Amino acid sequence: MELNWYTSPEEADDSGGATFASDVYKLGVLLFELFCTFETMEEKMRAMVNLRHRVLPPPLLLKWPKEASFCQLLMHPKPDTRPKMSEVLQSEFLNRSRNSLEEREAALRLREEIEEQELLLGFLLQLQKRKQDIADNLQDTVALLSSDMNEVIHQQPALGQCEYFSFELDKEVCSGTVEDQSDCGSRKRFRHELPAIDMEEQNRNLEECSGTVPSSVLIQETVLSKSSRLMKNFKKLETAYFLTRSKLTKQVGKPVSSCYQVVKRATGSPVVTEGSSIDDFALEGHYGTRQRGWMNSFLEGLCRYLSFSKLKVRAELKQCDLLNSSNLVCSVGFDRDKEFFATAGVNKKIKVFEYNMIVNEYRDIHYPVVEMSNRSKLSCICWNSYMKSHLASSDFEGIVQVWDVTRSQVFVEMREHERRVWSVDFSLADPTKLVSGSDDGSVKLWSMNQAGSVGTIRTRANVCSVQFQPDSARSIAVGSADHKIYCYDLRNIRAPYCTLVGHTKTVSYVKYVDASTIVSASTDNSLKLWDLSMNQARIIDNPIQTFTGHINTKNFVGLSISNGYIATGSETNEVFVYHKAFPMPVLAYEFSVTDPISGQEIDDPSQFISCVCWRGQSPTLLSANSSGNIKILEMD
Repeated sequence: MELNWYTSPEEADDSGGATFASDVYKLGVLLFELFCTFETMEEKMRAMVNLRHRVLPPPLLLKWPKEASFCQLLMHPKPDTRPKMSEVLQSEFLNRSRNSLEEREAALRLREEIEEQELLLGFLLQLQKRKQDIADNLQDTVALLSSDMNEVIHQQPALGQCEYFSFELDKEVCSGTVEDQSDCGSRKRFRHELPAIDMEEQNRNLEECSGTVPSSVLIQETVLSKSSRLMKNFKKLETAYFLTRSKLTKQVGKPVSSCYQVVKRATGSPVVTEGSSIDDFALEGHYGTRQRGWMNSFLEGLCRYLSFSKLKVRAELKQCDLLNSSNLVCSVGFDRDKEFFATAGVNKKIKVFEYNMIVNEYRDIHYPVVEMSNRSKLSCICWNSYMKSHLASSDFEGIVQVWDVTRSQVFVEMREHERRVWSVDFSLADPTKLVSGSDDGSVKLWSMNQAGSVGTIRTRANVCSVQFQPDSARSIAVGSADHKIYCYDLRNIRAPYCTLVGHTKTVSYVKYVDASTIVSASTDNSLKLWDLSMNQARIIDNPIQTFTGHINTKNFVGLSISNGYIATGSETNEVFVYHKAFPMPVLAYEFSVTDPISGQEIDDPSQFISCVCWRGQSPTLLSANSSGNIKILEMD
């Protein structure tokens, strides 16, 4: 080790062997050791390594600047630049005949050079550290990806054993037995018990289908289509993947409530709530448990994100009063059996239409099967989940009414609010319970079995939206103009049991996805997804997802949820559909604006989507805009 300290650069490179200049270099090393002392051998070794690069310790420069300068001269990397031995003997350093000013200037230059080198060395060390951190993180990321890939690969052999599924699908394509039940949101189910497969008969049946496209080709075309959409949104999906993985990794070991819940109505019939899927149960029984692990959530979201490629118009409602300036539709909704839908707005009318008639029959003008007039502009309607003909409404004068649609008349009227009522909602769990929220800052609880309200919640700001928890008549969520969402247990209405904080402007809508998950909409151009089960605190300020892409700064644009898909409007006159797993839109559809006189499309930036409503668990979406244009859209 010490021998290397005295080895000159040219000797180390074997460029010319030892020379007199090499001896001068060694003399410089000896001079350095004479004037620079060390407490430990480790410290000396570090200094000697730096000496190879002509980097001298700052104490030496400060205490012995002349000696340090002469030492650097003796150790110059170029042999021809080093002084000869005769020049060393005649040097000012040995003869002590140096000019003090020159010495001071040389010392200053040397000090500046050392400081610059130290600055450069510090920068390089910091850069090395940062790049090493990036490399470590990248290595961890690659390891995580490899782990996830191995898990997916591990599942493929099990799925590959289910060849009978592909065969059955081919048979159904050939025979034309595959049913399309998109109207009710269901698909053909597969049997749990399967007979033994005769491969010869299988091949014969497939040969008979030569005129049809086998399922493998259809699947391949579908995969190519989905791959194209995947690559188009690759960067956003990458962000969503790591975000989902990081969140679920933190939740390992915590109890997570199931999102598959069946709620009992008052009649005892089951109601499938948000997130339920009979398909999942059937497939699990057919194939065994599907992929386990954290990625189930991401995989489900990815599949649903890529399941549809566009929103198409299934039907458009044609009405005779399109020239009326007060056609803003504030609320739409389907009845219990999804056979009828109602519209209400500033024209002070509730119109009820038959869905199949609108969709399946061509008419120049669509007339409602029932039309009911109100004294004031209507803000919200809600069908009763038990009594098919009962419809609740709220209006701008603060009146809450329950209508009997079959008789076209009001049979209950509630007049306790002092200002406009924005929202009204029937309980799914107890259809006799009703809740309303008003600009007077109050939430009123009503019972169909008694006169007057049964409870009042006072808040500090305007109430814009209220909704019952889907499986309980004891809990509600309240969206407020103070930018917050409040969750109340109706057995103790003095204070909310949970407050959701995160929006920066008025919360215009709140909707339950399931018993423990809420979606909120705000005029801050965002929707937020909240999980009440993962946080026991009274204040939650970390939504699990924030959805952006639509524009909403001043109007009520609607919010509806079905099977994980979240529909909302935009002030760009567009309908946006998100999926709860990803923050970016899945689909979008823009309403065209047609001049009623010329029939040509025009640009009208003042129009916006005013309300949306899914038709149960189906891919069908009812939407309306501020000019009264109502369309039935379908995800395709």
